Amino acid sequence: DPLMSRQELITSAFGRFVKVGGLVGRVGVSMLGDQAASLLRDGPTKQLKKAENMVRNAVRIADTLGEMKGAAMKAGQMLSLHEGLLPPEVSAVLSVLQKEAPSVSFEVMERALRRELDDFDALFESLQPEAFAAASIGQVHRGVLRDGREVAVKIQYPNADRMVKADLKNLKVLLGNLVSLFTDIDFEPIWEEVKERLFEELDYLKEADNIRRTAALQSNCPEILVPGVVQEATTRRVLTMEFVGGIPPAAAASDRYPQELRDQWGVTLFEFTLRGLLEHRFLHADPNFANFAFRDDGKVVVYDYGCMKEIPADIAAGYARLMDAVTHNRKAEIPGLLRDMGVVKEGNVPLRQDMTDPYVDLVQDIVTASPAYTFGEDSSIYDTLYELGMSNWQDANDIRFPRDIVFIDRTLVGLFGNLGTLRATGPWRELIRKYTAARSGERADRGAGS
Repeated sequence: DPLMSRQELITSAFGRFVKVGGLVGRVGVSMLGDQAASLLRDGPTKQLKKAENMVRNAVRIADTLGEMKGAAMKAGQMLSLHEGLLPPEVSAVLSVLQKEAPSVSFEVMERALRRELDDFDALFESLQPEAFAAASIGQVHRGVLRDGREVAVKIQYPNADRMVKADLKNLKVLLGNLVSLFTDIDFEPIWEEVKERLFEELDYLKEADNIRRTAALQSNCPEILVPGVVQEATTRRVLTMEFVGGIPPAAAASDRYPQELRDQWGVTLFEFTLRGLLEHRFLHADPNFANFAFRDDGKVVVYDYGCMKEIPADIAAGYARLMDAVTHNRKAEIPGLLRDMGVVKEGNVPLRQDMTDPYVDLVQDIVTASPAYTFGEDSSIYDTLYELGMSNWQDANDIRFPRDIVFIDRTLVGLFGNLGTLRATGPWRELIRKYTAARSGERADRGAGS
C-alpha cells in the first residue's frame, strides 16, 4: 500500500523529528546571522531587517507546521491566536494555520475505524467515503446507523497519539526558542497549558463527556444545539454523534441571509461564550468558525468539544470585574484588577494605566456605540489593535500572566473574529452587564485602589 507507506514515513517520530529539527536549525542559524549582520546596521534599517527576518522565519514555521498536521499545526494555531506572545508579524503568519488540514484516504480511515469498533457492521448501515470535515488529529465522516439515525463519525488518524508526542517534544524546542528571541515572557506555563489541551483532544471519551456536560449546562438555552453522543459507537479514538446539520459558516456570513438573522446568530454566539466563561466556568475554547453551523430560526449548532477549558472561580470573577469596570468607564481600576488576576509586569508591578487605557478605549468604542456597533464593518479597529500591538510589544514583553487565561483570550479573540465575519450588530454592553452584574459584586470590597 504505497499510500500507507508514505503516511507512515511522515508520521514516523524520526521523520517528524528531522523535519522539525531541520527547521530549528535553520531558524537558529538565520537568527544568529541576523544578529551578526545587525551589528553593522543602525536605526530604522536594523529594525526593518529584524522585522523582515521574523516574518521569513514565521513563514518557514507555518509551512512546516501545515505540512505536518497534527499537534504541530494545532499548537501553531493556538499560539497564533494569543495576542502579545509573539510580535504581530509572526502572529499574522502563524494565523494562516487556521486553514483546514487536507484529508487522509478513506481506506486508511476505515481500517482505523474497524480496529476500534469490532461490531462496526452490526452498528452501521453505511458510511460516506468523502470526509465531511477535517480536524488536526482526525476527520469526520457522515454515516447512517442500523436504527436509521444519521450520524457524524470523528475518526482519529492512525498513530495520532504518537504524532502528538513527537510533535510536542520538537515544537517545544522550536517555539520556545522563537518566543525567547522576541520576548522575556515565560513560555513554560503557556506551553504546559497548550500541551494539556492537546493531550485532552486525543481522548474522544473525554470529548463525549464534554458534550454531555455542555448539553446539560445549556439545557435552558434552546438557541444552542449540542449533538447527542452515540455511546455504543464511541471509543477513545472514535466519536460518533447524532448528525445535527445547519447552514455552513461561509453561507451564513453571506448576504443570502438577512441582517436580523446574522445579528441573532451573533448575539447567540456572544452569550454562549459569556455563559461558558462567567456562569458555567466551562468554556468551549476552540473558536474556529468551522465549529459552528446556523439555523434559519436563529439557533446555532456547536461542534467540536475536544478543547474545553475549566475556568477557576477567581479567574471568572476577575473577568467579570474587568468587564464591569470597562463597561462602566472605570479606567483607573483596570491595572489593579489585572494585578488581582495575576497579570503583572516583572517584579509583580501592575501594568501602567497608559498601557491599558488604549485597549479600554477600543472596547468602549464597541460596547457604547450608538447606534449599536456592527462587528467587521470598521476595519480601523483592527488597524488600531495592530498598531497598539506593534507599539506596545517591546513594552509588554515582560508581562506575566496565569496560564489559565491563554485559552480564554484565544476564545475571546476568536469570538470577535466570528462576529466580524457575520457582520453582527447587537446590544453588546447590555449583554455584558447581564452576565457581570451578579458576578462582579466583590469589586466594592476589593476597591478601586487595590
